[in-house]
Amino acid sequence: MQFQLKAYRRWLLVSLIAIIPLGMATKFYRGWAEGWIIDYAGGILYEILWMILVTLAWPRLRLWKVAIAVFLFTSFLEVLQLWHPPLLQAMRSTLLGQLILGTTFVWWDFPHYAIGCYLGWLGLRELQKSLQHRH
Repeated sequence: MQFQLKAYRRWLLVSLIAIIPLGMATKFYRGWAEGWIIDYAGGILYEILWMILVTLAWPRLRLWKVAIAVFLFTSFLEVLQLWHPPLLQAMRSTLLGQLILGTTFVWWDFPHYAIGCYLGWLGLRELQKSLQHRH
């Protein structure tokens, strides 16, 4: 990995600042393809968000490892939605808890998580390549 770490982290922060409001907007969207955007586009962006966060914390990790780890972690969170102990229910009763933990198990989330991880991997790989060419 031959690129400047400081510039990489700066671009990751910019990406994070861009993706958070975009992801939040999917939860409150009303309009064309509303059901898909609310239910699944947010899941795609959720994966990309986690990939950016993990890469920001550990920028030297291989991106394919980040993608797999994020997919497995968020899939675990999805399955966790089948469990309703009081502590998790209390956490899910808050907006932040709903956004991070989710509220309802949906099988169709898994393909969208895979798409999000692939797009996150692709975008981060392109960012690394563009920074390598500058160096």
